[in-house]
Amino acid sequence: MRFDVLTLFPEMFTGFLQSSIIKRAHEKGLIATNLINFREYATDKHRTVDDTPYGGGGGMVLKPEPLFAAVDDILAQVDERPPVILMSPQGVPFTQAKAEELARHSHLVLLCGHYEGYDERIRQHLVTDEISIGDYVLTGGELPAMVLMDSVSRLISGVLGNESSAVDDSFSSGLLEYPQYTRPPEFRGMKVPDVLLSGHHARIEQWRREQSLLRTWQRRPDLLRTAALTEEDRAFLRELERKYSHEQ
Repeated sequence: MRFDVLTLFPEMFTGFLQSSIIKRAHEKGLIATNLINFREYATDKHRTVDDTPYGGGGGMVLKPEPLFAAVDDILAQVDERPPVILMSPQGVPFTQAKAEELARHSHLVLLCGHYEGYDERIRQHLVTDEISIGDYVLTGGELPAMVLMDSVSRLISGVLGNESSAVDDSFSSGLLEYPQYTRPPEFRGMKVPDVLLSGHHARIEQWRREQSLLRTWQRRPDLLRTAALTEEDRAFLRELERKYSHEQ
């Protein structure tokens, strides 16, 4: 996977790219990241990338010329146009399904804005996707870009040490992940569930599935509307509803 990141603050990515799993993925050649300061594509002597909005109003708006020129330069080097993604609070919500979709590409271009916003021509004629990581506003698109890069990278084969980790994560199955435990089997009187110590794999898998359903039902019931559920899952959820209603 190749990430081209257009940003006015490439130094913000230093710690992210040089730590932990992302660092090892780069060292293995599984990921390549190209940080591009699009100020370098401004043509005036002051390297201006923003201006006041037409019609008045507060804040500054990113000009189209530097971003268009930077993306044109990237596209001139490749045979196939990659997704050009604008990190924006106006974008579609970023989900695990979207991460999986993007991970099927071999090249992504991420645009990180600053200031009040973007010239609308960038949205209409340059980008292919607008993505938001939540209903709140940040000072720029760099942190959202890192979130997207991290989420997508861990889906690339070889990035995680255990390939099943990404499969079992919350949201990968449409449900929240089941509770996890490790040694010791008892800590300050708190015990690991007996089933996990039993060595009975079928019972463990059933327990994990039921716990995943329970946790989703308790914390994110909205996910159950679109999750792939078996008849056994639905029966378990009906029993939860019945039990809960009797306790009220």
